[in-house]
Amino acid sequence: MRELIVNKIMSYKDVDKLKGTWINEDILTHPIITEDTDVYYYDDYNNKQVLLKFRKNMIDDKYIKIGWDSYKNLAKPSRGRGASAGPINVSGVYWSKKQLADTDKWRTSYILKNGKKSKMKVNNQVFSNPVGFFESDNKMYNLPCRLTHFTRQHYDDYLSGIPFIEKIDECFKTLMPERYKSQYDRATKKPDFKISDTAFSTVTINRNFRTAVHKDVGDYEEGFGNLTVIERGKYHGGYTCFPQFGIGVDVRTNDYLAMDVHQYHANTEIYETDDDILFNSKLDSAFKDNISIGTEGIDKKYTRLTFVCYLRTKLIDCDIIDPDLLKK
Repeated sequence: MRELIVNKIMSYKDVDKLKGTWINEDILTHPIITEDTDVYYYDDYNNKQVLLKFRKNMIDDKYIKIGWDSYKNLAKPSRGRGASAGPINVSGVYWSKKQLADTDKWRTSYILKNGKKSKMKVNNQVFSNPVGFFESDNKMYNLPCRLTHFTRQHYDDYLSGIPFIEKIDECFKTLMPERYKSQYDRATKKPDFKISDTAFSTVTINRNFRTAVHKDVGDYEEGFGNLTVIERGKYHGGYTCFPQFGIGVDVRTNDYLAMDVHQYHANTEIYETDDDILFNSKLDSAFKDNISIGTEGIDKKYTRLTFVCYLRTKLIDCDIIDPDLLKK
């Protein structure tokens, strides 16, 4: 295992301007990390901080199989991923079927069938869905703290995949013990709103989702981010990068990445070489997709599932309003 200390290559003001945009490898000043590495930086108070800890092959194949079998179909289309979904893809299949209105960077309204403009601005449609628990939503639907409706609809799949989540939890505890303890202790204060006996309340599952520059919100800031990947087929790129620090990681199947998700991060382009395309063309379809819908990444034969495990901050304020909303 190697240790690396990195410097910021741009100010916060400059990296903030990149929010919602794509980045590529030309922004990096360090080689892509592909081996066990701990990366640190010094903050504005000259305190040494962890940016990321990466471990190859930390998750055994048996857990990868559990994760794939249980969760491969749970990354459903979403238009609510904000800046991470990237600039509105006006030339893409999905938006080519709609008349856009008031498009602004990663947000847009569109004209409804009745000729009126949609009241809500939305983002590019991507495969991304949270599984697990969420705090109350008083803004739109007035929902109490709950196991998400989608999780309850797929409750058996959710339960069958928990050993995979528990393995990620074990990785977190091993690499980031102090952050883990803080997050676990907080989660345990509300045991009805955490996944098994882990430090997590929620897992966001993404499929073939290249994220634009963004920071995570809504998670417990004294904890830490957890990223794992399950892949099928062949592809290149998709590196998880921190543009302000000029560094990126190639996270693949079996790997584990502890990462500071409150620093701006994004993925480089996910692409196929000619050899990748030939290999993937021989794969049976893993999904029953209607490609004509145009969700980003839907037309790819390869699969890159990412799992982001975290604790929702506001769950600490939750009470059990309806026990039926915590189970199938």
